[in-house]
Amino acid sequence: MDYFRRKKQNILDPLDPNFLKRKPTGFSRSSSPEELPRQGDLAPSSIFDEGGGRKESAPGSPPRPEHQSRPSNRDPAVLAAALDPHPEARQRWQRRKIIQEVRSRGQLTKAQRIARTERESLSKSQFYKTSIKKLMPLARQIAGKPIEEAIIQMRFSKKRVASDVKKHLEYARDEAIVKRGMGLGMVKREADPPAKPGKPDGTAGDDGKQDQQFSGTVVEDKKGKRRFVSDTSSIYVDEAWIGRGPYGVDYDFRARGRTNILRPPETSITVRLKEEATRIRLMEEREEKRRRRKVWVALPDRPITAQRQYCLW
Repeated sequence: MDYFRRKKQNILDPLDPNFLKRKPTGFSRSSSPEELPRQGDLAPSSIFDEGGGRKESAPGSPPRPEHQSRPSNRDPAVLAAALDPHPEARQRWQRRKIIQEVRSRGQLTKAQRIARTERESLSKSQFYKTSIKKLMPLARQIAGKPIEEAIIQMRFSKKRVASDVKKHLEYARDEAIVKRGMGLGMVKREADPPAKPGKPDGTAGDDGKQDQQFSGTVVEDKKGKRRFVSDTSSIYVDEAWIGRGPYGVDYDFRARGRTNILRPPETSITVRLKEEATRIRLMEEREEKRRRRKVWVALPDRPITAQRQYCLW
């Protein structure tokens, strides 16, 4: 009887209130926190550390233990796996880019120069339960308009899917500002101190730059409509197109136990946002092309190459 009594005492009952306080025999784990390295602490230069580093203990309070005051142990191999997951592929890509730069002798193409000087953001929405026929007019309506004007158009539109398009435009605008730094020209000009004016002889001031302020200009879009632009960094919708998504499944219950299977379509909208500086450049290129265009002549003076000099009769 003593044997079974001892076995019963060693069994852990989950209904026992002291179940969580007990530990199984044979399990030993050091309770000293000094042996457990802390991971994921804030770096000394982190912007989320309000104290500018590790906060020291207040005067009169007991000193912190050694395991709380020491820096966290971070494994460089673990950080490298997240920051540089494929080092061989990165090295091959860098080698290929260096070869391309050497072959081109450091000269940038027009596409590379535009990509370095101008910003753009591409944003695709989720699939909406609507058809291409219903969503395409909204895409034509917002294309070419400033982002704020496009949001206002979707706000007062009577289309049911216009509210979803409005939410996506707001998300695309915020994403372009945060990720690409678009639309911050006015904020930067207000934050920076005003430049010193130039000298009377036309030379620059002490900072080496002449005071140049953009007062605004009139730009022409692809459709020929003119708009006044006061900020070159303001965002506008350059393109908007529709994408066909998967078809869903719905049921239409009819009389006599019959059921029709409906296939409602799903459609997405994609917008490409750019800054007004891009539209100004495109307008200047079109005007330069018009100036270089030659006047059409009915009978231009050009040499005869595919005919004989004399008649054959």
